[in-house]
Amino acid sequence: MFLVDTHAHLDLSIFDHDIYEVIQRSCTLGIQKICIPNINSTSFLDINILCNNFHNICFPMIGLHPTSINTFYKNDLRIIRKELNKRKYIAIGEIGIDYFRNKIYAKEQIKAFEEQLHWSIEFDLPIVIHAREAFLEVFESLYKIGLNKLRGVFHSFNGNLENLKEILKYKNFMFGVNGLITHKNNEFQKHLYIVPIEKILLETDSPYLTPIPFRGRRNEPSYIIHIAQKIATIYNMPVEIIAKTTTCNALNLFKI
Repeated sequence: MFLVDTHAHLDLSIFDHDIYEVIQRSCTLGIQKICIPNINSTSFLDINILCNNFHNICFPMIGLHPTSINTFYKNDLRIIRKELNKRKYIAIGEIGIDYFRNKIYAKEQIKAFEEQLHWSIEFDLPIVIHAREAFLEVFESLYKIGLNKLRGVFHSFNGNLENLKEILKYKNFMFGVNGLITHKNNEFQKHLYIVPIEKILLETDSPYLTPIPFRGRRNEPSYIIHIAQKIATIYNMPVEIIAKTTTCNALNLFKI
């Protein structure tokens, strides 16, 4: 099987001691493409080194994560915007709105998100959306900037059925499905079957959200097969079909 992990934070220090082994395990199991999201105005430096070292396997995104938004967010955006002109990135991400912990920078999050949506249109790049307890705000911004001009994925979708049905109206948007789908009583399990398989991307969000049976350990791209197998069970399809379709989805969206 040929699989794509569309969201893995392999630039984090938890992988420093064995990143070569992590990549080799993934490639051995057929995970031949890994998309690396950016978080702040300095993390892209490590991401670019990683992607240079594993050329044609790791592919960089760039964006300002909503939990990285603070008083200095405008300066961070300037740094990231300048970097966009320096090398090829496959997406604007990880961006969005997150009200889970607090709303101290609620207005700033929205402004930063909308500015980066404009970048997506300007550079003709997909967006990778992080939405947590802020789906209505995310939807409002998408419509405001121009939903028909945007494309991308709702990374680690954790919304309710109403949110899911709203996103299904969006012709050019997909759902990122990760290890949470394997966890007992996961809400998305109950509704995933109504999502066309052509709208699904596989992701691990490594080192987070480790799937069963490895829950409690550091997550890594090689575990994505367990996510594919769970999705195959939900859809009552061969896992090979899940792998082939989601891989085509990823390659077409990110142009890799």
